[in-house]
Amino acid sequence: MENKEIEELEENLEELKEIPGVKKINLSSEVKSSFLDYAMSVIVSRALPDVRDGLKPVHRRIIHSMNELGVQSDKAYKKSARIVGDTMGKYHPHGDTAIYEALVRLAQDFSSRYPLVDGHGNFGSIDGDGAAAMRYTEARMAKIAMEMVKDINKETVDFIDNYDGSEKEPAVLPSRFPNLLVNGTMGIAVGMATNIPPHNLGEVIDAVLAISENPDIEVIDLINEYILGPDFPTGGIILGKAGIKKAYETGNGSILVRAKCHFEDYANNRKRIVVTEIPYQVNKSTLLRRIVDLVKSKTIDGISDIRDESNRHGMRVIIELKREAVGEVVLNQLYKLTQLQTTFGANMLAIVEGEPKVLGIKEILNYYLLHQQDVLTRRTKFDLDKANNRIHILQGLQIAIESIDEVLAIIRGSETTEAAIESLKESFDLSDRQAKAILDMRLQRLTGLEKIKIINEIEELENLIKNLTEILENKDKLLEIIREELIEMKRKYGDERRTEISNDYTDIEDEDLIPEEEIVITLTVNNYIKRLAIDTYRTQNRGGRGVKGMATNNDDVVDRMLVTSTHTDVLFFTNKGKVYRLRGHQIPEFSRQSKGIPVINLLDIEKGEEVKAMISLDDYNEEQQLLFVTKKGISKRVSLSNFENIRKTGKIAVSLKDDDELFAVRKTQGNEDIFIAASNGKLVRFNE
Repeated sequence: MENKEIEELEENLEELKEIPGVKKINLSSEVKSSFLDYAMSVIVSRALPDVRDGLKPVHRRIIHSMNELGVQSDKAYKKSARIVGDTMGKYHPHGDTAIYEALVRLAQDFSSRYPLVDGHGNFGSIDGDGAAAMRYTEARMAKIAMEMVKDINKETVDFIDNYDGSEKEPAVLPSRFPNLLVNGTMGIAVGMATNIPPHNLGEVIDAVLAISENPDIEVIDLINEYILGPDFPTGGIILGKAGIKKAYETGNGSILVRAKCHFEDYANNRKRIVVTEIPYQVNKSTLLRRIVDLVKSKTIDGISDIRDESNRHGMRVIIELKREAVGEVVLNQLYKLTQLQTTFGANMLAIVEGEPKVLGIKEILNYYLLHQQDVLTRRTKFDLDKANNRIHILQGLQIAIESIDEVLAIIRGSETTEAAIESLKESFDLSDRQAKAILDMRLQRLTGLEKIKIINEIEELENLIKNLTEILENKDKLLEIIREELIEMKRKYGDERRTEISNDYTDIEDEDLIPEEEIVITLTVNNYIKRLAIDTYRTQNRGGRGVKGMATNNDDVVDRMLVTSTHTDVLFFTNKGKVYRLRGHQIPEFSRQSKGIPVINLLDIEKGEEVKAMISLDDYNEEQQLLFVTKKGISKRVSLSNFENIRKTGKIAVSLKDDDELFAVRKTQGNEDIFIAASNGKLVRFNE
């Protein structure tokens, strides 16, 4: 920028300073301040839940709006568009789409452990299908949601101005159950995120009861005796308790979740894997597409068909296996390569007294218990004030009935209502409210029966006031009532745990699922391979007739045979000088009569490549050697340690001339005598 342009800018700046309302600020400071304000607004007012009721502002506003609209659980459904519009217009001016998505999530039984909204219509599916447009669906509060707003009209929580000051909205809901843990939540704010897993309502309530009786209880005792772990709406199995323990103690932890699967036998002695439950927040359709892709790419072999038989009665995904497949190995591969096994990253972040804070489970339960103490205290004060006001009026009516003649005389002798009120106040030492109540009293209240009713009601109110006062003065009494109400919540809404917890877990390799046994591997001239258990060939006595080992074609015979183990490496050497490797169990098992499968289905060999040798190895001891002999009579010795790392696509074991092929491979000790016989009948002998 030239000096002249800079001077012009400075002149313009000086002119702006003279305009009223224009002030000079530092751009860097303003950006920093504005972004901080925005970040805190997102954190506190949009993305994170309050530790007391477990709701983000949008969810709280939806529930409050539904309650105000009168769409309680025992009332008729209302159009979702009506609920969304009311919420947006009064409390949440952030767009109808965001509000409707939040409403839908509250209604999905695969998203919420205890849905707060009772949806009527298409509210989406676990396959990722979206909900119908809000003009088509209807909703009302779920029965358990009524417990979130119970006694809200008794001044149990603070109300604040809405966005434009035209309405009042609750800063938090009374929440008769610990919703933050029961339904969990997830949200992304600016620079922070929360991910709290759902839990079983009965277990969480038991933990609150335990803390109310023993505030010093240890987290490990809560885990072992009360809250066993997360309880996801989609079920599944949690592997190990280490992640749970860390998450509950520190607020952060990784919890391994696995689908619930079992094996079924079906036609022709084949097996299939049946998936009945999947991990939380996994899209079933995406999961199935992933499995199909793995099968097509041959990353997972052994699956012949996949179909989804899920219906309104539950989930049922069928994965049919090939005859030669080892079911446990295929399932273990699915766990490793797909979302049949996932990690739930718990980050228990919530708003505490207006600030975000990472909380352990005991802290969350303590904050909820404090919230309930506050709610019950405020409710008790409200009921006490109401009872005092009522008994105050009744005492005035009682005085009037007992002195009815004098009261009537005063009223008749008064020229105006105001004069009558003042005369009654002076004559019977009454308050304004009592005097007005006497004037408003109907003549039927003067009967003897009504007098008895008033006396009885006064006695009842005196007992009520005594009890309410005792609650406010005695914390133990307060906690006892909270415990009774929580026990009632558990009785009404408690259910069985859906997610199983496996106490012990170690990462399982495919081989761990296969028993180690001796096997026989056969390879035919046409390169068909199979394995059999060695006991398939029984020992025979003298004169035995033998056992047929394989059914072959006229142009195919067994060329090579190897005795090894299912847990041993088998090296395959081809005529092109390449080497491939399989574990013994990776070679399919067939019946004695079967010829097996083409070896090209197991090894990534090229066209024209044939297996010429099979070597079984327990280890790759560098003192042991492999001796290679080619068709042209070239021999070479290589240390076994050179074959410890072999890719799936193979490795060049020995370099060959264009017109030569590998003929034979033998394992040696490095100091043996070697005999090589030629096709012309000659023999050569030499020491390694």
